[in-house]
Amino acid sequence: MKLEKLVGDRFRERPSDCVIDSHALMVRGGYMKYVANGIFSSYMPLKRVTRKIEQIIREEMDAIEGQEVQFPVVMPASLWQESGRYESIGQEMARFRDRSGSPLVLGMTHEEAAVHLVRDYGQSYTKYPFMVYQIQTKFRDEARPRAGLIRVREFTMKDAYSFHTSQADLEDYYRKCHRAYERIYARVGLPEVISVASDSGMMGGNISHEFMLLTPIGEDSIAICTECDYRANMEAAECIVHNRRNEAARNLTLVHTPGIHRIEDVCEFLHCEEKDSCKAVVYQRNSDDHYIVLFIRGDLEVNETKLTNYLGYDLHPAVITEESGLNAGYIGPVNLAGDFTILYDRSLEGMSHLSCGANVSGYHYTGLDMSRDIEGAEYHDFAKIQEGGVCPRCGRPAIRVCRGIEVGNIFQLGTKYTRSMNMTYIDSNGDARYPVMGCYGIGIGRLAASICQAHHDEHGPIWPLAVAPWQVHLCAVRADDDEVRAYADRLYEELRSKGVEVIYDDRRVSAGVMFSDADLIGAPFRVIVSPRNRKQNVVEILSRDKSLSASVSMDSAAEEILKILSAAM
Repeated sequence: MKLEKLVGDRFRERPSDCVIDSHALMVRGGYMKYVANGIFSSYMPLKRVTRKIEQIIREEMDAIEGQEVQFPVVMPASLWQESGRYESIGQEMARFRDRSGSPLVLGMTHEEAAVHLVRDYGQSYTKYPFMVYQIQTKFRDEARPRAGLIRVREFTMKDAYSFHTSQADLEDYYRKCHRAYERIYARVGLPEVISVASDSGMMGGNISHEFMLLTPIGEDSIAICTECDYRANMEAAECIVHNRRNEAARNLTLVHTPGIHRIEDVCEFLHCEEKDSCKAVVYQRNSDDHYIVLFIRGDLEVNETKLTNYLGYDLHPAVITEESGLNAGYIGPVNLAGDFTILYDRSLEGMSHLSCGANVSGYHYTGLDMSRDIEGAEYHDFAKIQEGGVCPRCGRPAIRVCRGIEVGNIFQLGTKYTRSMNMTYIDSNGDARYPVMGCYGIGIGRLAASICQAHHDEHGPIWPLAVAPWQVHLCAVRADDDEVRAYADRLYEELRSKGVEVIYDDRRVSAGVMFSDADLIGAPFRVIVSPRNRKQNVVEILSRDKSLSASVSMDSAAEEILKILSAAM
């Protein structure tokens, strides 16, 4: 490919609306163009990167006996009504009607389509296990698209679905897919990706893992133990607390705290630490605004995913009105009366000598003893794990909270979809049973952007060889020099004939412009033909990551380039 024919402009200025480096560099380098919020068009360089990523994924999915299929982008609402998700999923799913008035949806995920595809096929136990996968365009109406291709509304994704006759068989295949994902990330140039236990969310199922690229710009928080191999998304991480109980008796005492509402101010006024307080966090049920009052230790935060999963319905932060029966800023567990759902985090279990609201304006209690004053309370884990917290696996206070980008996920779905969509098979005893499912996803564009985010400098991407848009960037400096031009042309054709992917810059522009564009394109190796090099009968070879700088004979340049590429693969 000749650079002068490459559609898309490259420029030096960082776009003001690009928050992270990968987004800015991919816009500056002519990889993508904004169309609408969370929707982009891809230029040829990005298509070449994603095509290579897709091929690596295909090879790894085929290696674990996956069969590539293609599901429709547009599906009838009836499929989603069968699973129950047509009503349960909110505005993220695009719904519309065709000209005959039939309700349709745009695919944001394809569990329903997968079950529909194999429901008739998988009627006998002899057909199992099997896995189908696709690489397909999807649409999810994200509320807050951000960071270029990291979080978008329209995206390309590989999703796979496996079907099994037992949980044990699913778990065995789940491990195989986990290993395949590790190979995928290593092959695309992200061996540092880690897997973490995660929350299944709207996908359902009991066991799931996310694959995370640790980076400060990530939008997910991950709990990692520095003493063992425990890793979990903050949404799923268990919060371990060692409650201290002071056996010395202390009376429940009403204290006047005029105009003091915030837990920090209350504790300062009462001369106690936040960990020795009981605070109330109030939510309302989305469907009817019913109030949920959650009591938790004052120094901890509520994990809303845990809370939602426990209750089984969606919530929003409460708007506390005078008619609610709640006294904002002074809510406590003693003598709290009203039509509320009241919950207790296990950080309070057995605790004593606590401060809390008194449910009377301007007053708090001291001396709260949960065992004595709150009879019959049930305690559950609703708290976020904290930096320096106790590891749920090894029990040491060694939790580190990091940021990361999710670059893949796998789920053990169980029978959630086969049962709701009435997919059954006949087992060896003649009984009807529901197949057990697994689900495995990778966002292609997000993975490309994550590779760029992990491998770049201030000048542009540094693409790993396996996914680079071109392997070699050939620069003919002073292309108006006939001898330079003639030799560069011959080298270009020789490399192409040997299967090397070359982007060739023979424009009559300055060396600065040429090299700046080469940085933005980010090919792993740059080959420079120039009048100075020609006089010395050499060709200069540089690696984009600056690990290689060599001058080789013009006569053997193609062979030397092939050796370098072979060694780098």
